[in-house]
Amino acid sequence: MKQHKNKIITAFVILAVLGAAFWWGGNAPGLKGVKVSSDLPSATETPVSPATPSAQPVGQSSAPPSASPPKAPSPTDTARPEPSGKPPEGAPSRSGGGEKGLSAQQKVETANAIAQEGASEGIEKGSAKYSQLQGMRIEEATGKDKYLTDPIPEGKPAPVEPQDAVITDKALTCTLSVRCDTILQNMKWLDPAKAQLVPDDGVIFAPKAVTFYEGESVFNVLVREMKKNKIHMEFENTPIYNSAYIEGIHNLYEFDCGELSGWMYKVNGWFPNYGCSRYQLKDQDKIEWVYTCNLGVDVGGYYAAAGD
Repeated sequence: MKQHKNKIITAFVILAVLGAAFWWGGNAPGLKGVKVSSDLPSATETPVSPATPSAQPVGQSSAPPSASPPKAPSPTDTARPEPSGKPPEGAPSRSGGGEKGLSAQQKVETANAIAQEGASEGIEKGSAKYSQLQGMRIEEATGKDKYLTDPIPEGKPAPVEPQDAVITDKALTCTLSVRCDTILQNMKWLDPAKAQLVPDDGVIFAPKAVTFYEGESVFNVLVREMKKNKIHMEFENTPIYNSAYIEGIHNLYEFDCGELSGWMYKVNGWFPNYGCSRYQLKDQDKIEWVYTCNLGVDVGGYYAAAGD
């Protein structure tokens, strides 16, 4: 019995020596950057994965991004990103969290996904030959014009550069409307501070025949009518795309209703693949500014590049 006890004591001493060598040899927890903590998650807790970068804001111009655009969600998608950022204190103002630090160029880039990535396979995005006949100078190296605009679909008007526009005193008429009814279907993703800004019917500016002058653009008309009717509007010029980018109307901005939200425009049912400053109006044109909560899918802009 005594001999068996001595063997146990000897084994214990050997283990103690090995343990000490392990500790002082630098392999113990805490000595190689591993912090020992008692705050370990329970077996039922699910580790939180790192947050993914915010999607680029949606806009009006379809100038191509410098990198591959994000894949547009399918119409059956139901999940939406929660608005990031905290609601501003006091009166509602620009918010949404996602746009902080973004340049005007970055704001426009995701809009390209609406008109280009969003087009389904097998639908022609535009005709270079037709575009050139309409006055667009398509560069062979890029397949786009100098402002990175893809060829336009056949039958659609080519962009007219603001600096080349000749505005006369000839008065013409177009119809203008501004609405955000898609937000009503996605109130859970709306910045809480903006809820009071959304009209019950989603109509900010009801369809109305307005006067414009020959040579003016969609942008010219929007600025004038919003100012005349005392409706807030904010925009930013994007020289690389030679167009204005509409950031907010009626204090409703990009990202206010999810990271895929923002303002888009269409003329005569078509979502142009270039900015509103470059769309020169014709008599009796119908302009619609709409707020999308899903990168254009919910307003019909998903197939913009196809000219639908």
